[in-house]
Amino acid sequence: MIQINNLSFSYSKNNVFRNLSLSLSKGNIYGLLGQNGVGKTTLLKLLSGLLRSEEESCMVNGYHPYKRQPEFLKDVYYLPEEPACPHGTVARYAKNNGSFYPSFDKDLFYEFLERFEVQPEKRFRDLSAGQQKKAYVSYALALNTKILLLDEPSNGMDIPSKTVLRSIVAGQINEERFIIISTHQVRDLENLIDPIIILDRKDVLLHASIEEIAQKVCFINAATKQDDALYSEEIPIGYSLVKANTTGIDTKVNLETLFNAVLMHKEWFKEHFNTTIL
Repeated sequence: MIQINNLSFSYSKNNVFRNLSLSLSKGNIYGLLGQNGVGKTTLLKLLSGLLRSEEESCMVNGYHPYKRQPEFLKDVYYLPEEPACPHGTVARYAKNNGSFYPSFDKDLFYEFLERFEVQPEKRFRDLSAGQQKKAYVSYALALNTKILLLDEPSNGMDIPSKTVLRSIVAGQINEERFIIISTHQVRDLENLIDPIIILDRKDVLLHASIEEIAQKVCFINAATKQDDALYSEEIPIGYSLVKANTTGIDTKVNLETLFNAVLMHKEWFKEHFNTTIL
């Protein structure tokens, strides 16, 4: 369980969060979306204890992250977008560091490497950026921590590898674990992340499940623009529209157009969605 209450944070004079509140529960793969600079990475670092928060404003599984207590650290792992390249081989890295996490599964780690086609005896410095990312993701998922924080995990991966990533992550979620994925690549993870959190500067614009989004908003294609659309985007066959779902139709959620609609109609979405749901 993650409970954030009126969290404020700033870098010098740059305010990132002001009275941010969120409640996140286990058993979910959260998608953390937002424009550059809204604080997605900052939030992950606050949750992992790499940045300082006030105890009363941020609790993770009953611990204040910034205290960095051993019982907290063994069950939380944060994978940054661009980890520092370690010395030695992929296998050596996992052996040296996996022992700090009681639930690390070495066999699972090697299974993930095989699915990603990464050779464990290769040195990190001899791998491409995409291969390195796949090695880091394999390690992070094999740690089996209760809380896993992934910052742009699909960046640098080719299309087949992104398919493998979705499959592996989907297979690792359970009722005792939750994963938060910060991403700009919404199409890469569209069928994986649920619920969705969209951050604005200092605020939460949307915090809702895919089911709730589909109940309140519909996604349709039309030959022409429609005046009542919250968002319209020209496509080869006409327009892709996001509209208020006033008739109860069931449509597939398009996260990319949803994101654009939210940015254009912030107050509408804040009014129509409960941003504090679990």
